[in-house]
Amino acid sequence: MAQLSDDCFAFGGALMAVEEAQALILERIPPATGEESVPLAAARGRVLAAPLLAPLPLPLFFNAAVDGWAFRHADLIPGAETALTEVGRIAAGHAPSRGVAPGEAMRVFTGAPMPPGADTAVMQEDVRRDGAAIFIPPGLKPGANARPAGEDIAAGALALPEGKILGPAEIGLAAALGQARLAVRPRLKVGVFSTGDELASPGSTLGPAQSYDSNRFTLLALLGALPVEAHDLGILPDDRAATEAALQSAAASHDLLLTIGGVSTGEEDHVRAAIEAGGRLVFWRLAVKPGRPAAMGLVGGTPVLGLPGNPVAAVVTFLHLARPLVLRLAGALPEALPRFVAEADFTYRKKAGRREYVRVSLHATGGLPRARKFAREGAGLLTSLTQSDAFVELGEDVTAVSPGDPVAVLPFSAIF
Repeated sequence: MAQLSDDCFAFGGALMAVEEAQALILERIPPATGEESVPLAAARGRVLAAPLLAPLPLPLFFNAAVDGWAFRHADLIPGAETALTEVGRIAAGHAPSRGVAPGEAMRVFTGAPMPPGADTAVMQEDVRRDGAAIFIPPGLKPGANARPAGEDIAAGALALPEGKILGPAEIGLAAALGQARLAVRPRLKVGVFSTGDELASPGSTLGPAQSYDSNRFTLLALLGALPVEAHDLGILPDDRAATEAALQSAAASHDLLLTIGGVSTGEEDHVRAAIEAGGRLVFWRLAVKPGRPAAMGLVGGTPVLGLPGNPVAAVVTFLHLARPLVLRLAGALPEALPRFVAEADFTYRKKAGRREYVRVSLHATGGLPRARKFAREGAGLLTSLTQSDAFVELGEDVTAVSPGDPVAVLPFSAIF
């Protein structure tokens, strides 16, 4: 990926609304360029580098949608059972040897070509037989149980847009269109650092005042659902020179760096100073709780995003800053976080002017699912994520929630 100019992150301002931040990413971050060809079996999770136009229609030919009989709809007697004569059969994968004449029907199977002259099919379980005669009940509409060529997609139509992240459905469509390989964007290389002498990696021996690092592994797991190659870069010590050197070295071999912690104003918070020493720092604080503090800048032309150190705040800011930034840098189309409506089963008050995310469990009812608030609110509570099902999203204009209120829900199962 090309290096970014020093002013592309010059957003300015104090607290920024989520939509404003995401709009600026789309406006000021150029999408990825370059491409490589990969076989379909290796295409899952990659970003399509060019539009895929259908080289042929789907279905390729007029075919039966059921096991049954094909015939001319004009032969049916309105409002009464119609007797037709069976004159042959067509199995899937075989071309018809003849067409159907008036008063005739041909045995067909799902996916088999419709015989010339036929325009409608009847399901076999709806037919009464007597020797070579079949009796078709009234009520079938013209074209019933048959699939025209191009019903799914016409030849030349846009099958998949540039920037689409390829999942099972997209890969299946490409295969149906005869594509053995696809042109995709190169994988975005994202490095992840934790910061702080108080942290130790899982599996190592803890010092007397240390805790095991969790945020780095949470972010690496979140990145696993995005079209990137994520690199674990370890823990930065509380040392300015070492932090500077590590960021500058990593920036040379990565397209994006994510750091966790060390972006506040404390004497042992060195990430901000290290970014300034190696490039340019622009503070970008979201009007979001939990997760307001964040730092964004460039080191050697590589964007660096510093996320807060509290686990829940790190997740929230990742979803709203890192995720859209990653998608843009990777050349992918923007994807809104999935939301649905639930019914609040709690009381809550908040300040106007900022968005808040409340951890909830979801409970099925006869109507909308009920969202029950997690008992505690601390941004450092990892169990609030493992023991909840979703975030309730409370917009900037909301100041209070009462039981029974409709609320927007971001389900963990779809965003993690």
